[in-house]
Amino acid sequence: MNIYVSNLSFNVTDEDLEDFFADYGQVSSAKVITDKFTNKSRGFGFVEMPDDEAARKAIAELDGGIVEGRAIKVTEARPREERSGGNDRRSFSRSNNNRY
Repeated sequence: MNIYVSNLSFNVTDEDLEDFFADYGQVSSAKVITDKFTNKSRGFGFVEMPDDEAARKAIAELDGGIVEGRAIKVTEARPREERSGGNDRRSFSRSNNNRY
């Protein structure tokens, strides 16, 4: 099962995230998502656990838990929504009445 963890402290590492879930069973992977430009945490991550029952127990017990003063949110991850190819971007135009 893929698990989504949000509201993480920016100090939490992949290893920390794995440790949070290791008490509940085997962890296949744990990844804190980082900004591609700054390489700093974005405050959320994903954990994969092969045993769905263990994963459900971890979700139930860790959701709302306090980590570094923050209440984390733990849920089953949903499939990523498809993004459009950028064809629906909003355009910006100025009215002639708004000249400076």
